Amino acid sequence: MLVVHVHVHVKPECVEAFREASLENARQSVQEPGIARFDVLQQRDHPTHFVLVEAYRTEADPARHKETAHYQHWRDAVAGMMAELRQSTQYVNCFPDDTGW
Repeated sequence: MLVVHVHVHVKPECVEAFREASLENARQSVQEPGIARFDVLQQRDHPTHFVLVEAYRTEADPARHKETAHYQHWRDAVAGMMAELRQSTQYVNCFPDDTGW
């Protein structure tokens, strides 16, 4: 399992639009067979900061996700909402293992 944390800092005036676009992307993403989990987190004390937590079943699934129409729509829709470039960090899941999802 590959887990990706995407850190996003959003312009204050775009918080609600970003949140809604990201929630819609998440709703559609969890329908993909290669995605085990997709969380949209908003920092409580800094509401312009978000973390997207994406859990993929295989190493190939992130690329497949980026080919979907809903991801491409999200990417284009939120591009102008970000206060700075988003950053991602990849992790290997240690526990639970793949059978625990």
